[in-house]
Amino acid sequence: MGDRNGSELADFLSARRARLTPDSVGLHRVDARRRVPGLRREELAQLAGVSVDYYTRLEQGRSRSASADVLDALATALRLNDAERQHLHRLGRPQPAQRKRRPRPQRVDPATLRLLDLMDQVCSPAFVLGRRLDVLAHNRLAGALIAEFRELAAPQRNQARFVFLDPHARELYADWAQVAADTVAMLRFDAGRYPDDEKLSTLVGELSIHSGEFRKWWSGHDVQRRTTGTKAYHHPLVGDLTVQYQALNPAGDPDQILFVYTTEPGSASETALRLLANWHDRDQHGAPVGT
Repeated sequence: MGDRNGSELADFLSARRARLTPDSVGLHRVDARRRVPGLRREELAQLAGVSVDYYTRLEQGRSRSASADVLDALATALRLNDAERQHLHRLGRPQPAQRKRRPRPQRVDPATLRLLDLMDQVCSPAFVLGRRLDVLAHNRLAGALIAEFRELAAPQRNQARFVFLDPHARELYADWAQVAADTVAMLRFDAGRYPDDEKLSTLVGELSIHSGEFRKWWSGHDVQRRTTGTKAYHHPLVGDLTVQYQALNPAGDPDQILFVYTTEPGSASETALRLLANWHDRDQHGAPVGT
């Protein structure tokens, strides 16, 4: 992916420009017949305070980098959120080849594994995602709620593969389309952080071959970082439940995200999770999975 950095920057700028309309950014329409779905290049260049020729070179992939000031101006003009702004800077200011970081081995700290075990005791599903959304560890309740990744070969323990390639996922998530779109956006954010990750390129290629929906969302160039939110499940054993999640970086590691699920006290969702935990404890026992 690194050799295509200019193209990635061009595609991202084009996709984000297409999201905007003159009205949404306070520009008056000059004519009613527009042949582009969003802002014109000259309109965006005007908003960002750069020349049309310079912006055109960026969007056509003829300029592979830009200054931090220009990227900040474009991010503001494009109404980018924090994750999109970070992504734009990574695409627009690629690291020199000799200074690119080598990804660290994906290992979960023993203290984090103990924390996952403790989360089981308070009936909270919890799991750790690494680069390219690899599932690095999960506790017993997360395995019972989502999927038992420990039963899969290590290369197959991946959240994106599960969402798009496992038929169970479409039945499990109450809003599968939203979960799938968010998954792609998280994967795209990772691609900006590690543009030379061969395993990520292989994963994207595999998902693109097997899922037309993945191809559509990947081409949209949405990026996202999960922090907090809710997620609804339709579990085959305990029915419908909704969880609130927190996404944390254990030990400040930006390559790992610890997701912790909780439910409203006294809610039907809390009862459903407790039923699931009791069923799972009777059926099988084990420790959190780690790689």
